[in-house]
Amino acid sequence: MMHPSAHTDTFTRDNLPPASDWPKLVFSLPSLDCAPRLNCVDPLLDIHVREGRGDRAAVRSLDESWTYAELQTRVNRVANVLVTRYGIEPGNRVLLRFPNSPFSAACYLAVLKCGAVAVPTMPLLRAAELRTIADKAQVCCAIVETRLADELSGLGLDTLLLSDDLKDQLGNADSQFETVQTAGDDVALIAFTSGTTGKPKGCMHFHSDVMSMCKTFSEQVLKPTPDDVFIGSPPLAFTFGLGGLLTFPLYVGASTVLLESAAPPLLAEAIAATGATICFTAPTAYKILLADDHLDKLSSLRIAVSAGEHLPKPVYLEWMERTGTTMIDGIGATEIIHIFLSMTGEGDKPGSTGVPVPGYEIRIVDDALEDVAVGEPGLLALRGPTGCKYLSDSRQTDYVKAGWNLTGDVFLRDEDGHYWFVARGDDMIICAGYNISGPEVEEALLGHAAVAECAVVAAADEERGHVPKAFIVLAAGTEASGSLTTELQEYVKQAIAPYKYPRAIEYIDALPKTRTGKIQRFALRQSS
Repeated sequence: MMHPSAHTDTFTRDNLPPASDWPKLVFSLPSLDCAPRLNCVDPLLDIHVREGRGDRAAVRSLDESWTYAELQTRVNRVANVLVTRYGIEPGNRVLLRFPNSPFSAACYLAVLKCGAVAVPTMPLLRAAELRTIADKAQVCCAIVETRLADELSGLGLDTLLLSDDLKDQLGNADSQFETVQTAGDDVALIAFTSGTTGKPKGCMHFHSDVMSMCKTFSEQVLKPTPDDVFIGSPPLAFTFGLGGLLTFPLYVGASTVLLESAAPPLLAEAIAATGATICFTAPTAYKILLADDHLDKLSSLRIAVSAGEHLPKPVYLEWMERTGTTMIDGIGATEIIHIFLSMTGEGDKPGSTGVPVPGYEIRIVDDALEDVAVGEPGLLALRGPTGCKYLSDSRQTDYVKAGWNLTGDVFLRDEDGHYWFVARGDDMIICAGYNISGPEVEEALLGHAAVAECAVVAAADEERGHVPKAFIVLAAGTEASGSLTTELQEYVKQAIAPYKYPRAIEYIDALPKTRTGKIQRFALRQSS
């Protein structure tokens, strides 16, 4: 039974999946109990000012820093402008289009504080992609960085509010705003999937879901303190970034560094400049950060969190050896809102993704949802306090079966309860009757000094049905050649079972990726 909604615009509740298609929500930690009335901005922001911590640093960039009190004032003023000038009501969907910055964080929190529903979007999305999102979410208002407004000009939104205009209006706005007392199970945000498998889906998350990710992965695994300084590369529009760069630090009263541009060289410089202690980014970035000219800038870090793609074992081992900084690999999903399976920093097995995050139950199952034997690969199934709730989408029943979320990942569990990534369900390559994991071949290739990045997919073959084909981005100073191809193939044969070697290799300048940095293997398969 859901709590009475505070939304006057009932669109999101009206478009939740039928109750029969929901995952079973499990609240196994006492802290996860959902309050009937909850607006997540109160425990993330307002409580710190109310309890005397308003003078602590909250959000910062390389150019400015705001305390919790200053952030609250800006959030309140933005909320007042939205409500009093533009008539935003609880439940209205507000599209956000910003690079990471203190001001974008204030706008995100203001939308939630006034009871509206945030629809965050990646800054690099184009008009056609934004139209799909705006139409599906029935967005009535967009707040957009002024220089990114062109892609939204033809969408016909009721309100298109440019950041420069909004900032001009804040001076006359009231600095006090009474937080709208939403229900804990009112929708707070609609996060659209990044499109690794095709058309994006809108994942609806409650105010309680936002708090659940803070109380599970962050509180139980990451264990940050108020003295930590968070930093990283994922956009706030990506739930990996929302947690790692906004809600996790705010929940404990820590500070976060929000960078508009966080390519690895710039990220390294920012870590050194800010004394950051916890970093969130993708495996590819960590590999680049291991370059000699970046290493000396990372000394302040105490934890490095990797997600978005499987972390190759060679990258993990090199990071641990050369930096001595704890690395935590994890897997999450936009549908679950954040990481549900991860390393812990203690007793980790190199190459393993780790163990279930407290609060989540995980099984490895076959197509009939029966448990497979220890050591056997199967589909990853999970349930916990969060789960898939697609916005009016028939694919809900593809993701949720019998109350379990099925991510599409193939894993195996060892006798010690550690989980090992095998492949995405569609990344398994069946070659002459043998099952070959593309990521396993990728991991072997990445051990060779000539390989900077790679992806391995199935390529059609008349004799074998399919064969592994590797797309390789070469390290700087390395040239493609037939002899290098032979060398790489022989290298893989020595690293893993010889039948798994890439029978075809294509050298490319860059791998196709989503806006969040995930490799689009489906695009490579289409070109094979």
